[in-house]
Amino acid sequence: MGTKVYVGNLPYTCDETQLRDLFAGDGRNVAEVAIIHDRMTGQPRGFAFVQMVSDDDAKRAIDALHGSVFGGRTLTVNEARPREGGGGSSGPGAGRGGDRAARTGRAR
Repeated sequence: MGTKVYVGNLPYTCDETQLRDLFAGDGRNVAEVAIIHDRMTGQPRGFAFVQMVSDDDAKRAIDALHGSVFGGRTLTVNEARPREGGGGSSGPGAGRGGDRAARTGRAR
């Protein structure tokens, strides 16, 4: 298990200090907290990543917090998975919607 934990269904009012305090409960050690914000609006997107100091801290946090209620919302807490492709924009048609036939699955 990695030490990075995904936290979903966060209240939009949650800040880094609150999240750090939540994950540091029961003697767990938090290395870093990253609340994800929308690039265009700057508003929180309702999820975050918490880097725990050890695998044991991560496992204990997942066991303790998954399904718990925080700020009136039921949290999803699990091991963070690596991002899957699709994040970059390069190659022909990048930023212009690409090929219509490829997008719709139909020949022109």
